[in-house]
Amino acid sequence: MPEKIGMPSVTGVKDAMLDYAVGLGGGLVFALSTAFTGSGLLGGLLGAGIAGSVVKGVRGTAIATVLGFQTLIGAASQNNTPAETAPEVM
Repeated sequence: MPEKIGMPSVTGVKDAMLDYAVGLGGGLVFALSTAFTGSGLLGGLLGAGIAGSVVKGVRGTAIATVLGFQTLIGAASQNNTPAETAPEVM
């Protein structure tokens, strides 16, 4: 059973803002690592691994899990793009 929804507290807001900041940091590390390794499946795997290892603990695990999911969904959606709307490679 989920916990009850309560009134916001200063501690709760502070913790949520910290989670948000950690997510931004993990996203920055992921973006930088995929800039060097590529954004395909292997580059996404390496990027998620690097971002998950930089952010320690449960938050790092959550970041790596979400980035892995995002990488797979992104790759699948690119494969379903019709040829006439696919981005051109120069």
